[in-house]
Amino acid sequence: MKFRHIVLTTILGLLIGFSWGTSSWPAQESASETVPVTTVVSVEARHGKDIPAVNREDVRVFEGHNRLKVTDWIPLQGDQASLELFVLIDDASNTNLASQFEDMRHFMDAQPPATVIAVGYIENGTVRVVQNFTKDHSAAGKALRFPLGFGAGVSSPYLSVTDAIKRWPESPSRHEILLLSSGVDPLQPGTVDTYLDEAISQAQRTGTQVSAICASASGHFGHILWRINQAQSNLSRLADETGGEAYFQGFDTPIAFAPFLDMLAMRLNHQYKLTFLANPAKKPTYRHVRLETEVPNAELVIADKVYVPAAK
Repeated sequence: MKFRHIVLTTILGLLIGFSWGTSSWPAQESASETVPVTTVVSVEARHGKDIPAVNREDVRVFEGHNRLKVTDWIPLQGDQASLELFVLIDDASNTNLASQFEDMRHFMDAQPPATVIAVGYIENGTVRVVQNFTKDHSAAGKALRFPLGFGAGVSSPYLSVTDAIKRWPESPSRHEILLLSSGVDPLQPGTVDTYLDEAISQAQRTGTQVSAICASASGHFGHILWRINQAQSNLSRLADETGGEAYFQGFDTPIAFAPFLDMLAMRLNHQYKLTFLANPAKKPTYRHVRLETEVPNAELVIADKVYVPAAK
């Protein structure tokens, strides 16, 4: 009886162990399945203006406490430097914005040949394109015109950002928007702005970075302090959460765009295409990841969330 009991116990143990082992295989397989995620990273100097070079082995990617595998880190220079830059101007801006257009033209002319530039004006929640993407940077500069100011009517600049992104054809080039706007949203002037939320979501979905220079709005909304504060906060959030940068000088249109445009050009010249492997879910998701590097004086900047496609 004792021997029989030992045999039965042994067989039962083997069956349970086999059951546990087989049931764990699919979970291990699922955990090992990954999808590549690609995003654009800007390298900034923590102090001063000297931006250090960063190599692939210097980059670490984390989701929570989990370190993700980096598979590619490509400097976006030379034959990899292709960039589509969409200059988006709020037609409700004060007409004095046009005094900065000479700085804008110098900035456009100075862009490398791999950059194509388009110009559009925000109106009624859409974008009126006055210059399609072109390698002729001078032609893009000539397309700049006076904003309509108060005559442009009432609209949300964030609806137009979403419209621009949705109409933007897919391409392997970087997608960058330079938004010239006060950021005031007359349609949703409070602390909650669903149009802003949608613009950020669309930008993160497509890997579009949005940078902004604050330009005063015309009319009543352009001189109400609490609206201006909220508007600048919205512009800052739009830029930060898409991996761009927002530039301000007090509450008015800057007296010169050149310093900000120089900083933007420096940023565009120090970008990399990062690819890493993430564990997908059944549906597409937006994930927060953080980057680390031990390269002295280097800071790695990406969108607040990256788009991770669903498992195949």
